[in-house]
Amino acid sequence: MDGVVRELLGRQLEAWLPRAVARGRPSVVALAYGPGALLAATDSAAAVLGVLAEHAGQLRGRQLTVLVLADGSEELPARLGVIEATLPAEIAVHLVPGGPARLPVAVKAAGATGAPLLSYLDGAGATDPGVLAASAAGRPAELLLVTEAKPASAASPAAASSAAGAAATAAGPAGAASPTAGPAGSVRAGLAGAGFPLTTQVDLVAVDGSSARRLAFGTGHDRSLEAFKENLWAVDDDTAVRYRDPADPSGQLLDVAPDPESLGQELLAELARSGPRTVTELRRHALTATAYRSVDVQRALTGLLRRGAAVRDPEHGRLGGDVVIALARHR
Repeated sequence: MDGVVRELLGRQLEAWLPRAVARGRPSVVALAYGPGALLAATDSAAAVLGVLAEHAGQLRGRQLTVLVLADGSEELPARLGVIEATLPAEIAVHLVPGGPARLPVAVKAAGATGAPLLSYLDGAGATDPGVLAASAAGRPAELLLVTEAKPASAASPAAASSAAGAAATAAGPAGAASPTAGPAGSVRAGLAGAGFPLTTQVDLVAVDGSSARRLAFGTGHDRSLEAFKENLWAVDDDTAVRYRDPADPSGQLLDVAPDPESLGQELLAELARSGPRTVTELRRHALTATAYRSVDVQRALTGLLRRGAAVRDPEHGRLGGDVVIALARHR
């Protein structure tokens, strides 16, 4: 599971770098690890520096600061020091004692407020409101967050209701969602309350059910959210990890390959909740409120229409964004 998280972190960094560099301003990558994440800290921080080393050419002449906040690992400074020696002088690496709780002070000292900021938070303290607010201080700001996970059915009714409400309001103003987040609640609500207008989350679950981690992403740009979803479904499907929608009470596990039938059931549920929706609106729903990508909607809708579970208006022609989809009356 740690390998999947590292892969996603590396892919997101690669997607973020060109946008950060293009702005011509000093940029910051902040990695913060709580006590429960120290075993993964060395490998993931080394992976981040490895990605930066691979893209050293495009970083020359651009100032980039990497903050690594962690405690208790003697291997960390030694291993990162070897990789740091291969980086261009414009990239500065700072090891900061402590975990996520130190992030507000660290990003302020690094001048990240108002600068391009990519944060990665893992372990205890990652969902603290003050920490999330600090990760949203960049312009632009993106956050990848990992914490423990429980399926919606394991949460209290109030928590499940909160998660559902967060899903419904995630695409709206940041203040529309509750800032409270927790292991059994919606991490997305905390990200929205901190100032990330676009959020998504998915559980990574070991095939044998032995462990699960919640992965959440916050951004202010549609293109960044699309990139995260593309990276999510580009993970090697031979891995021993499956995905799970945190808002799914059944806790159904999803193979690491988009399943049009599973998405189709979610789209039917959305139509039942909200009434007829355009294809564009359903794409937006898939992007912001499910584990799927907006591009997966086309196949899912085609299957629903083919078997008569949904109807379209107009009835014929291309399935464009302005086509209205509704539940079939016999349902």
